[in-house]
Amino acid sequence: MLDLNNLTPTQYRARYEALQEQARHRATSPEPVAQFPEISPADVLREDTVPPGAYVYFRLPHGTALRITNMRGTPGAAFFMWNADDISERYNAGDTAKLQWTTRLATGRVLFSDMGRVLAAITADTGAGHDTIIGPNSPAQTAGRNGRDNIRNAAAKMGLDRRDAAPALSLFSPVAVDDTGVFRWRGDPPAGAQVELRAEMNLLVVLSNTPHALSPVQEASGPVRYIAWRAPATAPDDLCRSFTEEAARGFSNTDGYLDA
Repeated sequence: MLDLNNLTPTQYRARYEALQEQARHRATSPEPVAQFPEISPADVLREDTVPPGAYVYFRLPHGTALRITNMRGTPGAAFFMWNADDISERYNAGDTAKLQWTTRLATGRVLFSDMGRVLAAITADTGAGHDTIIGPNSPAQTAGRNGRDNIRNAAAKMGLDRRDAAPALSLFSPVAVDDTGVFRWRGDPPAGAQVELRAEMNLLVVLSNTPHALSPVQEASGPVRYIAWRAPATAPDDLCRSFTEEAARGFSNTDGYLDA
């Protein structure tokens, strides 16, 4: 891998522009085809349905896959995670977008921590849209159950506090930016939308069935189903590990951490 410590300013600039051009090209390329493997009942570790307004939290071991299904097209589901072995490391919404030069999180993309490592990979996605900028709703949008408070409550039950709950990822949240630079809700996701994540280290995760902050409807309209199971060993040509140069570097950081 390129030794960044020995580049000149000119080489740094050239590298920046090359990565930027690669990102533009990938943004206009067809999305990878999502492959949702059949799950053997013998591999299932846990599964459940999260009612509207409720949340769950649990440990997701390294190598475990997590499939989340939006049963009736509810407008968003909040998701957050920590490194289970060092809770000072947690999901970083800003770096996940910045390091991959995109806010479009779909098949092949990864979810970064605040330490430059990959916490989880998106191995399959039906394209409903996931937002890592605005995030879930809060008491500013509703007097009822909301994503911000649910995540904080889950953190407290795991021995953490509100300082450990950073901006979260909103699954099934189709958000776009209009010509004036304003974020807009593009309509509710379809019923049956799915996303599948693979834990790249031991994780603590929270899944909250609560809407996105921009959704016109601020109450969840249906249940969210999840199933966690032992995923097959990662192949040498794994899509997520090679999808972008930034992802490859993130995985290198993760591998070094796990091997230490």
